[in-house]
Amino acid sequence: MPSPSRPLTHALGAVAVAALAVSCGTAGAAGDAAAPAPSPSAGQVLWTPSTTAGPSSFADVQCAAPGSFGVVSDAKGKVWQAEQPAGLQRCEVRGPALTAGSTFYLGWSSKVHIGDGNDRYVFQLKCEPSTGTANHPIDLDASNGRIRLQEWDTDHTSHDLWSAPFSNDKWHSYALRIHLDRTAGTIDFWFDGVKQTFATGSGTFTGTTYDGTGDYLKWGSYHQSDGAASNTFTSPVMATTLATATAGS
Repeated sequence: MPSPSRPLTHALGAVAVAALAVSCGTAGAAGDAAAPAPSPSAGQVLWTPSTTAGPSSFADVQCAAPGSFGVVSDAKGKVWQAEQPAGLQRCEVRGPALTAGSTFYLGWSSKVHIGDGNDRYVFQLKCEPSTGTANHPIDLDASNGRIRLQEWDTDHTSHDLWSAPFSNDKWHSYALRIHLDRTAGTIDFWFDGVKQTFATGSGTFTGTTYDGTGDYLKWGSYHQSDGAASNTFTSPVMATTLATATAGS
């Protein structure tokens, strides 16, 4: 797959994230995205956005008009929705900055609607700069028929790790355990609560999970859009344990 161009688009809001544990670095000023301090046995929430505070819970909103990003009501309660109209390349939000060498769990649920035959990145672990790096060492991309987890190495060569049948407007849960490293990073993945085995035959993939001068997380809808697409998702939770990361998804 050719490397997509990634121009920065409309940026809204300010960083409002919880103070991250030392292992995950710091991603700006603390806000009401912070969860109450859990008991030691429950694990620690490192970051999660607040639907009460709204889009300013994210470090950046990259969704130019007529696209939109905000909070909507769903059977799951208050959730986020990125609306990417036809012709708009991206409608994404940016989560916390990451630190090489850190390890964390990440959990959320989403339902996607894609109105054309093009795939969409619905989650990315993104790095800067975009050129001369892996660009997006980890991504989940969806088309109307399958969902796929990919890893991209330092030469920006993709490695298909996993895929499953996928249809529009159906909720699925996702969880990752990620150790960040340029060549010896690791990925573990849970889909709908079940630990997945990768195409390599292993439940853990070792490779590039961090590159460049700065890495961060993104959710939304990205790629060429001949038709409209949307990504509706629960508040992602970054945590020190799988149980804590997935408790709300």
